[in-house]
Amino acid sequence: MKILYAIQGTGNGHMSRAMDVAPALEKHGQVDYMVSGAQADIVLPYSIKYKSKGLSFFFGKKGGIDIGKTFNENSSRRIWKEVHDLPIEQYDLIINDFEPISAWSAKLKGKKVIALSHQSALLSNKCPKPKSLDIVGQSILKNYAPATKHYGFHFNSFDENIYTPIVRNSIRQKELTKNGHYTVYLPAYSDEKIIKVLSQVKGVDWKVFSKHTKSSHWHENVSIEPINNERFVNSLTSSIGVLCGAGFETPSEALFLKKKLMVIPMKGQYEQQCNAEALKKMGIPVAKKLGKKSVMKIQNWIDSEQNIEVNYQDETQAIVDKIVANEL
Repeated sequence: MKILYAIQGTGNGHMSRAMDVAPALEKHGQVDYMVSGAQADIVLPYSIKYKSKGLSFFFGKKGGIDIGKTFNENSSRRIWKEVHDLPIEQYDLIINDFEPISAWSAKLKGKKVIALSHQSALLSNKCPKPKSLDIVGQSILKNYAPATKHYGFHFNSFDENIYTPIVRNSIRQKELTKNGHYTVYLPAYSDEKIIKVLSQVKGVDWKVFSKHTKSSHWHENVSIEPINNERFVNSLTSSIGVLCGAGFETPSEALFLKKKLMVIPMKGQYEQQCNAEALKKMGIPVAKKLGKKSVMKIQNWIDSEQNIEVNYQDETQAIVDKIVANEL
């Protein structure tokens, strides 16, 4: 059986999940890999047959998406050519983690696509949603990478075919410690903004991982260093707590590791607003944005106790086996 596993490469969450999904798929046939997107810091240890710039969103420095760079880096002519030229017809099974080129290629050529992603879960009406209606955000979730069937991951199993998060083995197998620091990952904010806010929370050792620097530097109680997957995992597993965006993988890993967690969702990012709503219902503190008004909320979080129990079992192989059995 020939399988195409297509992965969104913008951000680290999809690639992180692929680290465990890929070997589970390999047991079912010949797997070819496609990665599109431009900002992943995790490298999949397999030969990538198809690479694309895809349809990528780029982080800004003020809490949201850099619209100008996103527009300039995405060419409609290039995207159409890649969609048309991808030899999607030769595959018996197409597994898609929010990757648009293969999804649209399959849709235009009448091939079935199986979505296996966090975004698939957010399509369910049973998942928590923000109170304010976001028609554009909902439309992007539905149409960015269209699929025939959806299997999703979320912080809880809110609906049929929604599973708890895949926690990568590098996290599951890591020895846990508490070295007295807090790990920070807020890629939508500039280093200057993060330093300005977090340096006001005294007596805390902040270790910030940044997409906006190529060298490490310190400012009072805030250290900034470039993204490095191994160092990030070490920091995460040895931290007291985690302050991060309301993405999916990092909050999931923090919950699994029983680390204190606080999130700041990206502005104008519907997926993160949905995640923030789900986390809020679990008792996780959510700040609207990083600014002077959030200093007290962060301080209160530091001073508080947090005990949130989750049961994220390693079910990756069983999930993949079920999908293959159901969809072939």
